[in-house]
Amino acid sequence: MIRRLFFPLLFLLVLAATSCGPEAPRPLSVEEKPSFVPVDDDRAESLAESLSPRLQGMDSFSGLRPVLEKNLRYIRNRPQDAVCVNRPGLTLTWGMLGDSVEEMLSLLDDLDNDPGLVAERFRWLKLAPGTLLTGYYEPWLKASLTPDDTYRYPLYGVPDDLKTLDLGAFHPRWKGQTLTYRLGEDGVNPYFDREAIDGREALGDRGLEIAWAADPVDVFFLHIQGSGRLDLPDGSFKHILYGGKNGREYRSLGKLLIERGLVPREEMSMQRIRGFLDANPDIAQDLLYENPSYVFFRLAEDGPYGSMGSILTPRVSVAVDRTMIPLGGVVALKTALTDYASGESEPFCSLMVAQDTGGAIKDTRMDLFCGTGPEAEQLAGHLQEDSEVFLLISRKVLDALPGQGG
Repeated sequence: MIRRLFFPLLFLLVLAATSCGPEAPRPLSVEEKPSFVPVDDDRAESLAESLSPRLQGMDSFSGLRPVLEKNLRYIRNRPQDAVCVNRPGLTLTWGMLGDSVEEMLSLLDDLDNDPGLVAERFRWLKLAPGTLLTGYYEPWLKASLTPDDTYRYPLYGVPDDLKTLDLGAFHPRWKGQTLTYRLGEDGVNPYFDREAIDGREALGDRGLEIAWAADPVDVFFLHIQGSGRLDLPDGSFKHILYGGKNGREYRSLGKLLIERGLVPREEMSMQRIRGFLDANPDIAQDLLYENPSYVFFRLAEDGPYGSMGSILTPRVSVAVDRTMIPLGGVVALKTALTDYASGESEPFCSLMVAQDTGGAIKDTRMDLFCGTGPEAEQLAGHLQEDSEVFLLISRKVLDALPGQGG
């Protein structure tokens, strides 16, 4: 899946950052524990009236129908009485979430003429204290299914000796934690790191290569994104999707370049990192080795897929912390999107669907899937925007919950 590994692109390449620059966001205080805050009816109506699918590449809200239908199928396959959200301000079951998505589906044909229905029929629950919006995308890279002098940097499938252990099965304190390892002559060992795999060919002669790339920097960024498209020599392409990872700690290359004074903090972006690596091939490989995390892939005819198992939709699908916003849920996003070719920023307020997750997506953080191609790369590489996100839940659903309606 595209986001099984997924760390938002600039967040991990640089530092955790706010929309004002690469300053790490301060930790939440006790009083600011992530929560849901109901929006008053007047504000909800104003927000609903500003909803538009235009910047999502759609002429009508009805373009959301196939996406919402997939979400609803996912939700209805969950235990309907099980709790999917339990946070300050909201406790919700999968059944209640499904009823909300079903109601949104029933309104789609009317929203173009009356977007205010989203305020009339839904309660807007703001994620507090605020949301940092970042972006990710599906990169293209020049590659071949057979190696030659041009295509000589391997992309590996999942090794058969890569093992994962559920530590929660051994003690409750480790619930949700896993151990990735391999068995060696002396017992359990960490799996090979990036330098061992790419520098010492630890996986060579095992037939694990599924493709070869022309540029090692492209391979590195594919590892960051978790999936992409291979631009093959015959003009065709194949999707390459996340298959697994080696379990090693991720180390930010952007942070490393800043700390060593190689790139100024204020200039940091994905594009700036790539430019530095391309301009300094004598040290580029050693810098890449300092990130021991490594990703393994599989080839596919379609994609990219999110954690829900659905193909992601550009500027519609978002990655969320599933304990805050359940997969399949509908949110309204109010932010600004910049056209980096012109430098102009345009207000954005529209309906989004939670279809993905990510390792750095915690609490109110959210990651926008920007699509594929140069425009998506530019947006994802720069996007860091203080935004407002509202989980939309049917008023009828909330009215049935003691103390949570209104």
